[in-house]
Amino acid sequence: MDNARQIKNLLYEQVARIGKAVSSPKRLELIELLCQGEKAVETLAQESSISMKLASAHLREMRNANLVETRREGKNIFYRLADKGVADFWVMLHSLAEDRLVDLQMALQHIAMQPNDLVPNDRETLMKMARRGEVVVLDVRPTEEYLVKHLPFARSIPLDELRQRLSELPKDRPIVAYCRGPYCLMAKDAVELLRREGFSPVHLRDGVAEWEAMASR
Repeated sequence: MDNARQIKNLLYEQVARIGKAVSSPKRLELIELLCQGEKAVETLAQESSISMKLASAHLREMRNANLVETRREGKNIFYRLADKGVADFWVMLHSLAEDRLVDLQMALQHIAMQPNDLVPNDRETLMKMARRGEVVVLDVRPTEEYLVKHLPFARSIPLDELRQRLSELPKDRPIVAYCRGPYCLMAKDAVELLRREGFSPVHLRDGVAEWEAMASR
């Protein structure tokens, strides 16, 4: 094998490390969770419905590929994305999959059971309406995720508090609910609850990562 071929093989082998590091559905879910902000291993395991041992193994593989970083606080280990490029990579990856995979397109239809559940990803129009108070942008993620970062003009009411805090929401304006991204079901559940209670809700597929990726284009 000549030297040029050896160099070329090495280059592709190094790039393939990223593919290997994300070649698991659970690792992709962990990346989406970390797009919301730094989280402890225990939290990541709980929110992705896997054991601590398995979560740690997945996170180590991603750390070896420099996709995530860690810090220790006492006995607790916290993970975060290495930088915004990892979040952008996740957005590009799932967007490509949605364009190419019919099975994924069909699965996504179950998130929006009614045609009016989804709103167009028109950032400028939505923000103008939110700024003027014509719509309420509702963040139904946990409060700690909202405090890390959220969509402009968004109001925080976590899904598990929504039923008790319905009086804080207006019935004379549309409510645009969002959560962690297109594969998160919290906004879907919020829309269903709000509709049953007489509100006018719609579901925004974008989470913070999608919103920021679109803003940088």
